[in-house]
Amino acid sequence: MASTSTPLTLPVLPLDDEVVLPGMVVPLDLNDTDVRAAVEAAQAAARSEPGKPKVLLVPRIDGEYAGTGVLGTIEQVGRLADGDPGALIRGRSRVKIGAGTTGPGAALWVEGTTVDQTVPEPQPGHVTELVKEYKALATAWLRKRGAWQVVDRVQAIDDVSTLADNSGYSPFLTTEQKVELLETSDPVARLKLATQQLRDHLAEQDVAETIAKDVQEGVDKQQREFLLRRQLEAVRKELRELNGEQEGEESDDYRARVEAADLPEKVREAALKEVDKLERSSDQSPEGSWIRTWLDTVLELPWNERTEDAYDIQGAQAILDAEHAGLQDVKERITEYLAVRKRRSDRGLGVVGGRRGGAVLALVGPPGVGKTSLGESVAHAMGRKFVRVALGGVRDEAEIRGHRRTYVGALPGRIVRAIKEAGSMNPVVLLDEIDKVGSDFRGDPAAALLEVLDPAQNHTFRDHYLEVELDLSDVVFLATANVLEAIPEALLDRMELVRLDGYTEDEKIVIARDHLLPRQLERAGLAKDEVVIDESALRKLAGEYTREAGVRTLERSVARLLRKVAAQHELGERELPFTVTDEELRGLIGRPHHVPESAQDPAERRTAVPGVATGLAVTGAGGDVLFVEASLADPETGAAGLTLTGQLGDVMKESAQIALSFLRSRGAELELPVGDLKDRGVHIHFPAGAVPKDGPSAGVTMTTALASLLSGRLVRTDVAMTGEVSLTGRVLPIGGVKQKLLAAHRAGVTTVIIPKRNEADLDDVPAEVLDKLDVHAVTDVRQVLELALSPATNGATPEVPVAA
Repeated sequence: MASTSTPLTLPVLPLDDEVVLPGMVVPLDLNDTDVRAAVEAAQAAARSEPGKPKVLLVPRIDGEYAGTGVLGTIEQVGRLADGDPGALIRGRSRVKIGAGTTGPGAALWVEGTTVDQTVPEPQPGHVTELVKEYKALATAWLRKRGAWQVVDRVQAIDDVSTLADNSGYSPFLTTEQKVELLETSDPVARLKLATQQLRDHLAEQDVAETIAKDVQEGVDKQQREFLLRRQLEAVRKELRELNGEQEGEESDDYRARVEAADLPEKVREAALKEVDKLERSSDQSPEGSWIRTWLDTVLELPWNERTEDAYDIQGAQAILDAEHAGLQDVKERITEYLAVRKRRSDRGLGVVGGRRGGAVLALVGPPGVGKTSLGESVAHAMGRKFVRVALGGVRDEAEIRGHRRTYVGALPGRIVRAIKEAGSMNPVVLLDEIDKVGSDFRGDPAAALLEVLDPAQNHTFRDHYLEVELDLSDVVFLATANVLEAIPEALLDRMELVRLDGYTEDEKIVIARDHLLPRQLERAGLAKDEVVIDESALRKLAGEYTREAGVRTLERSVARLLRKVAAQHELGERELPFTVTDEELRGLIGRPHHVPESAQDPAERRTAVPGVATGLAVTGAGGDVLFVEASLADPETGAAGLTLTGQLGDVMKESAQIALSFLRSRGAELELPVGDLKDRGVHIHFPAGAVPKDGPSAGVTMTTALASLLSGRLVRTDVAMTGEVSLTGRVLPIGGVKQKLLAAHRAGVTTVIIPKRNEADLDDVPAEVLDKLDVHAVTDVRQVLELALSPATNGATPEVPVAA
């Protein structure tokens, strides 16, 4: 392939974001300062040289010049089509740009070398094929544009370099693609590049045309279907008129139902818009089915239906007392709510700021204390409808807010369905087991409940399915939970907390006598006078056969007792009527399961050896007693340090370290042999190792157990304690005092030690429980040890238990 090089000195004519290839003829506006300066400099230089004025056309992209330009000759200077001065310039050959130099005029002059490569004749076979391919592609593109004259000119070009440079006229090439063509000096490589660019453009055009064709076909099909359906409707209308039938369009029926319904204005507007869509949609369209389901849901909701509240405050209190024993806190809260509602109604303040006077209460307590059944009693006392919404195990946010209508099988959320089921806008809605709500990839239902349970927001609650505002401000929401810590903090902040800490033994007997026994007699098929359970038997059932905060196990025990009596009667083993006393319980339902420590033989009690103390704890099932055992390792084993067992949490482990550190530092003041704590390993164990335990309230119990172990003095059987201990021996306050004291009472404990700063919590404990307990409020561990440890026995040192 031959090439020639000729040195040149030319004025530069910059082209901003434009490229001129050899063989192209372009008009340039002389109003451009750079263009005019280059043309004038070329004309000045041409006066002393033969031929047309020459300039160097160089692309300037983003202010930077390309390394290759095109030698151009100024063919003509005159006026452009718009009347502005211009010059007609023809590209001649490529020029490799060198260093700058000086010249006449204000233009930039540079030195350059022409780059002119030719393909020898005859052309190689692959070049000939490339020329044919380019001409075929160019012809196809030009024919699509209707440029038939240009087709003939392209077909007449045989020179490879000229044919490749001819693509510079292509409007679809970008400036970067044209610069690439300009800087490719090899004619064959340049033609390959031009062919590839043209091929890519034609492929893009084919795809675009295919898409446009498909779209047009779809539009034509929809228009044709629309016209045919209109014709079909017209034919049906003519047939109905011919047969004398009444026109009964479903959409007209929905329109009449919406207009006749007592709907809020915004809801009516939304419903009429949906009816308009239904009228425009076809019978086979899935959208029509969605709209009909939505309209049915909206029309079935009780938008303006409300039940009248029963403002008989004394009557409501009597209903609550008759249906539930105890639970004074929640009864007082409902009575307060009704009293305030009555006063607001009397003074015309039923609606203030668009909001009505609803309530959001959280009933938190152990299982079986009557949280769920309390909801029905509240509705009964207020004269309202009652709906229960079970939230246990709900993990989908759509269960609360509803699904979007576009989903198949979409439904409104449980709140909307509860209002629909109640048939009024002011029911009592029980959100059962709100602490069991979970979250996963489908969202967090607890977060969706934030708006539902916020009195400042729920008057404009918007369900995803309805997409219209629903006023929930008149609803009384009662949420039940077993574990307070499982409720998200933001959700708990929106509810008024009412704790149900469990029943006393006397309350359990009243509940069993007045509520559980009549219900179980009916279920066992026994008449009221056929089986009578003596109060002593009920007390033993509650105290020794069950140990719980609620009454579920007690009800099961009563049911089991009645089933046993019924079965014996059917077998002819017992005559009715029959009275069950406490002596006959063992023969009917077996031995007691929970015998108090005080009732056991002294040698069999857990605290019969030094190193065992009785603590109090709060679990998900209410309060419970918790035993702590301590022992010292044999000094010969060399197992020093502290060992903790019983599946303890981090906080409880830290409490054990604090108790041990206190005794090591202050043990000498307490006359304890603290040397054993330095040389021998200490092991603290909490029985019931399968149950996780955590919290700081066992600090004083562990300290007392270790002190008992070191001193050899037994811990009193009738003493239970609770409190956090500090390194200085201070007894710090804890929570759950009421539940712990109820548990101590159930376990037969008579003396309880609590922190001094928890003394105010005793106001919440029932009086009948406090009367049977000797409660000591202490501030220091020394007081705990004085109360809990038995006196030393005549100076003798009992044997200290040793862990193997």
